[in-house]
Amino acid sequence: MTELSARQVTVRAGGATLVDDVSLTLRPGELVAILGPNGAGKTSLLKVLVGLAGVTSGSVLLDGEDCYTLPAAQRARRISYLPQNRLLAWPNKVRDVVALGRFAHGAALGRLGSVDAEAVQDAMASCELEHLADRGADTLSGGELARMHFARAIAARTPLLVADEPVAALDPLHQLRIAQLIRQFVVAGGGALVVLHDVSLAVRFADRLVWMNTGRVVAQGTPAQTLNANTMADVYGVRARIERDELGFNVRIEGSL
Repeated sequence: MTELSARQVTVRAGGATLVDDVSLTLRPGELVAILGPNGAGKTSLLKVLVGLAGVTSGSVLLDGEDCYTLPAAQRARRISYLPQNRLLAWPNKVRDVVALGRFAHGAALGRLGSVDAEAVQDAMASCELEHLADRGADTLSGGELARMHFARAIAARTPLLVADEPVAALDPLHQLRIAQLIRQFVVAGGGALVVLHDVSLAVRFADRLVWMNTGRVVAQGTPAQTLNANTMADVYGVRARIERDELGFNVRIEGSL
């Protein structure tokens, strides 16, 4: 079983501590959501976990091996990374953008083997993109773009997915659709670590929540264990009322502290 873990990770840059003594583990079969205000260290932590930034102290292990000693292609075959900024350098066809997810497996545009072509087709079908396959990516709506980038990530067929704000700037319907796709990835046996700003969306779909503020983990556990007025106050500086009904948790923000 593939396992990604951070052990007492600290990251400092320019005299500031971006991540402070953070430990967490991601395994297949679970959806872990990282929550916290802007500047909490969430993106810095994700970059460290996927090997795109170094640590000041602590370690990052992928299947028990030092993540930084592994070749980038090996990491990419085990972890799909969906960054916060997903800019397109040129107006590729949707199918070709999704196919980028197969590059770590040696695929090249226009020369997909049968396994690669099947992975791309399955990813596009899962994300309901088949009718957009020959459209230019620069002609897509925000929701379509989000689905395209997610399809690229799952086309890699990695056991783990790390995604930074995959629902940012989307309307509620498309936020829900992307969250459902991530949940489907986990139900199918994958493991997902995602940064979210919508607490209600996180508690609805995540198995475990990691609450961060000022670079530190304030609380970590299931929604039932960690979603409470104290956590909301410590993380976001707000007074909140947490209610629960047959539909799940309802978070009501009543004001600032």
